[in-house]
Amino acid sequence: MSDLDNKAVIALLNQIMEMELAGVVRYTHYSLMVYGFGRIPIVSWLKSNADESLAHAHRAGELVTMLGGHPSLAIGPLLESKQHDIGDILRESLAHEREVATLYFRLLDLTRDKSVVLEEYAREMIVAETLHADEVDKMLRKPGDTERYKG
Repeated sequence: MSDLDNKAVIALLNQIMEMELAGVVRYTHYSLMVYGFGRIPIVSWLKSNADESLAHAHRAGELVTMLGGHPSLAIGPLLESKQHDIGDILRESLAHEREVATLYFRLLDLTRDKSVVLEEYAREMIVAETLHADEVDKMLRKPGDTERYKG
């Protein structure tokens, strides 16, 4: 790991861990606030996202310890808009996913050509977060709309 700024990478991995843990809380909360005819599949999808966020947080924490750091006990910011329409939940989810993806892009910048393990991890997570955001984007479109969501 040549020229790797361990302190900066550990700090960013802890920030990623905190944001992913915020995702666990956010998606769990959302899953409890869904009402209406489409509740069951949407709740299932949200719970799956909470599980995925927990797995992502754990991976980030494992990398923190790999680098000799101490995993954070903090949690990222939580937005409580008190808006629980499915559209509101999806828009908040999309914003969260984009924010997390930005952190992974920062990690890629910090680790590029310095650590194959961390660089590949960052790339893998960018792919996962981008695909997840795309899924939410498609859910926000009206049936038949092929253009990306602009909200």
